[in-house]
Amino acid sequence: MSQPEQRTVEVRLLDKEYTVSCPDGAEAELLASADYLDEKMREIRRHGKLVGLERIAVMAALNISHELISMRRQDRNDVEDRLRKLGAKIDRALQSGGKAQKDTEGSD
Repeated sequence: MSQPEQRTVEVRLLDKEYTVSCPDGAEAELLASADYLDEKMREIRRHGKLVGLERIAVMAALNISHELISMRRQDRNDVEDRLRKLGAKIDRALQSGGKAQKDTEGSD
């Protein structure tokens, strides 16, 4: 199996440039991710008392990780809720279908 082609992309985080490799065709996603990270890092620098690129980057990574975990939990809760509603709907359909079948059998 061959490796996908790699591209190098320049990204800018807090006015510092980084060269990052990514699979061919994933440049737009990488740039969007870098923009999001840069935004979070600037927000932390603007509102916090943290100094130093490394500390700001770690706090941004922690905040983004928290967002991801919260979204996954919410997605899981949404799926579970939809499954419960679907199960209840199926139960009602089976109950009314069974009742209709008994009514039909009784009229023979």
